Amino acid sequence: MSMALTKITSISNIYPEGSVRYNLERKFSKIIHEELQLRNLVSYVGNKNIPFLRIYRYKEAFSFDLVREFLKRFEATSDDYVFDPFSGMGTTLFTSMIRGIPSIGTDLLPVAHFVSKTLPKFLFLKENEVKRVWESLKPKINLYEPADVALDVPIMKKAFDESTLLTLRKLKAAIDDLPEEYRDIFLLMFFSILEECSFVSKDGQFLRIRRDKKIENPINAMSKKVAQVEEDIRRIKLFYPNLTLDKHILPEVYLADSRDLRGVPFKKQPTILITSPPYVNRYDYTRTYSLELCFHFVKNFEELKAIRFRILRSHIESKLSKDEKPPHPAVEEVVNALHKKKLNNPRIPHMITAYFVDMEKVIREWYRVLHPEAKVAMVVDNVRFEGEMVPVDLILSEMAENVGFSVEKIIVARYKGNSAQQMRKYGKVPVRESIVIWRR
Repeated sequence: MSMALTKITSISNIYPEGSVRYNLERKFSKIIHEELQLRNLVSYVGNKNIPFLRIYRYKEAFSFDLVREFLKRFEATSDDYVFDPFSGMGTTLFTSMIRGIPSIGTDLLPVAHFVSKTLPKFLFLKENEVKRVWESLKPKINLYEPADVALDVPIMKKAFDESTLLTLRKLKAAIDDLPEEYRDIFLLMFFSILEECSFVSKDGQFLRIRRDKKIENPINAMSKKVAQVEEDIRRIKLFYPNLTLDKHILPEVYLADSRDLRGVPFKKQPTILITSPPYVNRYDYTRTYSLELCFHFVKNFEELKAIRFRILRSHIESKLSKDEKPPHPAVEEVVNALHKKKLNNPRIPHMITAYFVDMEKVIREWYRVLHPEAKVAMVVDNVRFEGEMVPVDLILSEMAENVGFSVEKIIVARYKGNSAQQMRKYGKVPVRESIVIWRR
């Protein structure tokens, strides 16, 4: 029995003996092992001191050091071509560029596509460049008419007081008027101050409204962000004194769907894939990042909803068509068990089914586009609903095997707890957050 299973004590405490999930755990037990030193690398926390990656809080991201570690394990060189199909804030692409390795990324969430495309541009900034632009822009902000934003989305009026919202809209209009080489840089900084200038906090599945929260003045917040960027321009030289950058290896980033990559113009077959898909944990990215979306990417609530129903179906509002069935026996087992229980949301089984239907399409696309010897490292999170454990790492790995991938390792990076409600009803069971290693 592997160290990871020893940690859990016994799989029979989690699944009925002889069940599909029980047999799946037994099947992969010899390649499941713990590397708990990676626990802080599978979250955004690891980026808090990394130049430029600390500028924008994309809380679902993994860390720079995780990507660096797996590029090292995969013996990546400048001849490789790295792919992140769920680019998020672009950590994989940014780290690859620092290492001089060409990369490509896709994401269907517009704000993620924008951030992952923009962050590498910060590496080419010179000292005092951002400060100079900001000092020139600041006196003109009040002269601008407020930018159009999606005011019919309810959170926009709940998140800000009237004065702050007006200032933010004028600041946005001023940024939109900047020369092209600075517009995206300042827009990313603008997105990074929205939370601190609002009554909301990114917390779990939603933006939580906190009326007792101290609100930052947008101009002051932007000035502090400019100072942070200037500090990082200096710090990156200390981190990488011999860093030489070539704009020819700027990551290519496309607003595209990982379930169908036919429109993505790969320069060649990717040899390394490092990613983390959305977790099947009910989080709705269009709610978490609704402020950013409403300030720039959508004109109204209907456009926001269109994005919600277009992205990978990992949230509770996911729609399931009548002909879509659980694509794996373990998924069917979980869904059948949950249908017999009183759930706090009856749509949970639909979400789980939709998620794995989508991820099966994703895995098939990866197999189609990757180089025949490509290596994959994917961070995934197991989940537990009403006492029913969903071994996401194992289900996706068996799906990958069925397509043609070889499953080499399942690395347990950390164990997460359960909600207090679940522990009271079903006891405490460690839930794995894993890094699955596959080879094409």
